[in-house]
Amino acid sequence: QNLQQFLTVVDSARDDDKKGQKGGSIMQQQPPKKKATKGSKQIVEENAATVKFYRNMSLIATGIQILGFLVYAELSTLAVIMTVLCLIAHAGSFYFMALISKPTLTEKGDIIETGTDLNIEGGITEHVKDVVILTAGTQVAAILTEYFWLLMLLLPIRAAWLLWQTVGKQFFQKDAAEEGPVNEKKQKKMMRKMNRVRQ
Repeated sequence: QNLQQFLTVVDSARDDDKKGQKGGSIMQQQPPKKKATKGSKQIVEENAATVKFYRNMSLIATGIQILGFLVYAELSTLAVIMTVLCLIAHAGSFYFMALISKPTLTEKGDIIETGTDLNIEGGITEHVKDVVILTAGTQVAAILTEYFWLLMLLLPIRAAWLLWQTVGKQFFQKDAAEEGPVNEKKQKKMMRKMNRVRQ
C-alpha cells in the first residue's frame, strides 16, 4: 500500500510538471506586446495644435515688441531691420511647419497621410521650434536694450554647428578612414626597406 501511494504521488508530480512545461511553452509562444503608437487622427490634431501654438507665440511676441517700442523705446534703424528679419524667420518657420504637417485627405475627409509628426523627438522640427522661441524671446527682450539683438547670432552659430555635425564631421571621418589603409601600406614598405638595408 505504501508503495502504491508513493507511485501515485510520483505520477501526479509528473503530470503537474508536464502541465507546467506546456503552460511555459504557451507563455513563450505568445508574441510580445507592441508599444502604443499614435493614431492618424491624433497626429493630425497635435500637428494643428503645434502650428497654432507657435504661430500665436510669433504674433504675441511681435505685438509686444511693437507696443513696447511705441511706448518705452525709440524705434531705431537697427530695431526696424532686426524686426523685419524676425518676421521673416517667423513666417518661414510657420510656413515650413504648416507645409510638412499638412495631411492628405480623401473627398470624404478620411486621412490618407498624416504628414510629418511635428512632435517627434530628434526631428528637424525641433530646430524650427527653437528658431521661433529664440526669435520671440529676443524680440521681447530687445525692448529693454538693443544689445539683446546679439542673441540672434545664436542662429547662424547653431546652424553652423548642425552643418558640422551632419556633413563636415562625416566628411573628415571618411578622409581619415581612406588614409588609414594607405598609411599602413607605407609603413609596411618602410619596414621592408629597413630589413633589406640591415641584411
